[in-house]
Amino acid sequence: MRLPRRTVLVETVLVLGVSLGASAVWALLSLIRKLTREQPLSAQTTSMNTSVTPDQPWLDLAYQLAGIGLALVPVVLALHLLARDVPGRGRARGLMGLDLHRPLRDLLAGAALAAVIGIPGLGFYLGARALGLNTTISAANLEAVWWAPVVLILAALQNAILEEVIMVGYLFTRWTQAGWSTWAIIITSALIRGSYHLYQGFGGFVGNIAMGLLLGWVYTRTRRVMPLVIAHALLDVVAFLGYAVLADRVGWL
Repeated sequence: MRLPRRTVLVETVLVLGVSLGASAVWALLSLIRKLTREQPLSAQTTSMNTSVTPDQPWLDLAYQLAGIGLALVPVVLALHLLARDVPGRGRARGLMGLDLHRPLRDLLAGAALAAVIGIPGLGFYLGARALGLNTTISAANLEAVWWAPVVLILAALQNAILEEVIMVGYLFTRWTQAGWSTWAIIITSALIRGSYHLYQGFGGFVGNIAMGLLLGWVYTRTRRVMPLVIAHALLDVVAFLGYAVLADRVGWL
């Protein structure tokens, strides 16, 4: 079923409005709040993966798992909407390459992408912070409980699936149907990706735009979102677990 162009665009706005578009609004407000403080941006810390009820570990675990699960609802919604165009079990996922048909190739491609993004990305983050353009990112702030590493890995997977399925697999499909050019799609998606990272500062904004441009270009060449999910998950797993292990041992983090 071919949808009218206006319907396609309205649908994408609504999907963004209940997912990463809403995150972009909150990220912008967070940045404004930080910029209007007396402290410079570089002297402030942005905390991620924080405990909700640190004095009640099992309730905290429930909060963490609920947050991860609910954050993935927009992914299910996007796949459900795409399934109207390609009826059949799993065909919406197949349309964007969110499957396990090429596990080894996808894993190798994802690992290569993670290396290409992660190594210069760390240098860019440190440089942006040194220039006063970014906050310090405290990537893992759960209590020292046995399930903390598991939750951090699940959070990394959630981020990867949500961002790559919505920002690449879904939006690239819908905006192509709306008649947008390839580079208009890549640039718009990358700008939105950067905007919902504004809570980190200007470094997070620019760095994630660059990441979005690369991942978007790769997707247009392969039409497979799975390597992007793997790359993003690897980056976040290393960032979250690495911070949890090294934060008290390495001063420059």
